[in-house]
Amino acid sequence: MFWTIGCIYGATSVTLGAFGAHGLKKRIADPSRLNNWGTAAQYQLIHSGVLLLATSIAPKNVVAASLFTAGMTMFSGSIYLLVLDPQRFKWLGPVTPIGGLCLIGGWAALAFGKRLPLRM
Repeated sequence: MFWTIGCIYGATSVTLGAFGAHGLKKRIADPSRLNNWGTAAQYQLIHSGVLLLATSIAPKNVVAASLFTAGMTMFSGSIYLLVLDPQRFKWLGPVTPIGGLCLIGGWAALAFGKRLPLRM
């Protein structure tokens, strides 16, 4: 399940990044909002790759995979919506840092959780 999520989130991050770089500039003039979109796409792409790696190296570490998934959804998802319509999605402002904490928690869970032994 987490492998599929990582693949889907990776593909959508590239798609949303391209949309931000090309299509969104026609609709949004504020450079800080465009920059925020790029940050959301970048974090989503990086953590999609980490989720794929974690699923391969630490398949039993469901906590890390769950935190990465929740973190990407809340962090990047809230930023995308806030960039598109800040007034309508204003209530999502507090969700962004919670998503960031989930991403940090995912890294910690990956560091201290179960993983496959390395063989040399």
